[in-house]
Amino acid sequence: MSVVKINAIHVPAGAGAELEQRFAARRHAVDGAPGFEGFQLLRPVKGDDRYFVVTTWADEASFQAWAADGAKAAHAGGSEGAHGRHAAAPGEHGAPAGHGTPAGHGAAAGHGDAQDGARRPVATGADLLEFEVVEL
Repeated sequence: MSVVKINAIHVPAGAGAELEQRFAARRHAVDGAPGFEGFQLLRPVKGDDRYFVVTTWADEASFQAWAADGAKAAHAGGSEGAHGRHAAAPGEHGAPAGHGTPAGHGAAAGHGDAQDGARRPVATGADLLEFEVVEL
C-alpha cells in the first residue's frame, strides 16, 4: 500500500519564490530512491498559507530506508544550490530530513541567504501529515 508524506511548510510572505527556486533546482534529487513514486510542491492559493511538499512511497519501509540513508545525502554537501541542508539529519529533531518531518524544508539551516553567504531557512517551521493511499 502506498504511503504519502506531506510536509506542510510555513513560509513567510515574500519568501515563497525562494523556496520554489530551491525545490526546482533539486526536483529530481530523490527520483532514484527505491520505492519512491512521486513528488509535488503545492503553492498555497486560498485557505492556508503553507506550502505542501507531497511525496508518495511504495510503502512505509521505502520511506524509512530513504530517510535513514538517502535523505541526508540528498540534502547535504554538494546540494547546497537548491535548498542546501534544508532539514535535520536523520535522528536530529527526532526525524529524517525534508520529506515527512516537521523539521524539513525550512525549519533548519538551508533556506535563505545570510549576509555572510551562509544559507538560512526560508520557512519558519513545518508540520508533518502522513497518509495511506486507499485502494478503491
